[in-house]
Amino acid sequence: MNIVIIEDEGIVADDLELNIRKLIDETVEIVKLRSVKEGIAYLHKNDAPDLIFSDIQLGDGLSFEIFVSEPVSVPVIFCTAYDEYALDAFKANGIDYILKPFTRQTLNAALQKYMQLRKIFSTDQMPQYDALLKLLSGKEGQKAASVLVYHLDKIIPISLDDIAMFYLDNNVTNLLTHSGKTYFPNKNLDELERLAGSTFFRANRQYLVCRKSIIDVSSFFSRKLSLNLKVAHPEKVIVSKGRAAQFLSWLANG
Repeated sequence: MNIVIIEDEGIVADDLELNIRKLIDETVEIVKLRSVKEGIAYLHKNDAPDLIFSDIQLGDGLSFEIFVSEPVSVPVIFCTAYDEYALDAFKANGIDYILKPFTRQTLNAALQKYMQLRKIFSTDQMPQYDALLKLLSGKEGQKAASVLVYHLDKIIPISLDDIAMFYLDNNVTNLLTHSGKTYFPNKNLDELERLAGSTFFRANRQYLVCRKSIIDVSSFFSRKLSLNLKVAHPEKVIVSKGRAAQFLSWLANG
């Protein structure tokens, strides 16, 4: 059996591979890819696998772009942190999913549906990946429900509603919750900005701030803005001069 895993989080991809091998009683060949670009290149050059597991939000775009560019007639099981709006769309298009972080039980249930999915893909009821791509990339405010972080030997989801801001410290991405806890997501700020949606604003190169963490704003040197936050943080969060007008519009329209 040949399986492709498309996942930009290396630890998640490794964990998924480990559990798949434990759950399937046959020889399994697994290829792991990390981006839309890699997915398109692989499917263009190689025969389609028997089954694909794919994250949705990859570092360089939505994975639906892969299947629009290189149509496949095999089941795709999405590993997703998207909310119910997106999940309803998947069901309507004959696509299965498991919520991240997955458990062995949810993964096993998805594998049990494999034969059923094969029957669907052998008919003309092919999922409309192009429609899903437009749906999820074009709907204002659509965002993931949580961000995966690594704590000790576990992968845990932190709800976006619980996050005050993301910031860089010595080139390491930090996640700070409204309760003052710090975690370390394995994504850069550009990826998190796409993931987080319109409730977060990129104040500058180092800070991505949640609207509800802001108490007020004051003028700062040379037409910059300084944010007064509800959560304790040792550094001033400054909105750069070039982003000040856009930030005030975002804050007013929230």
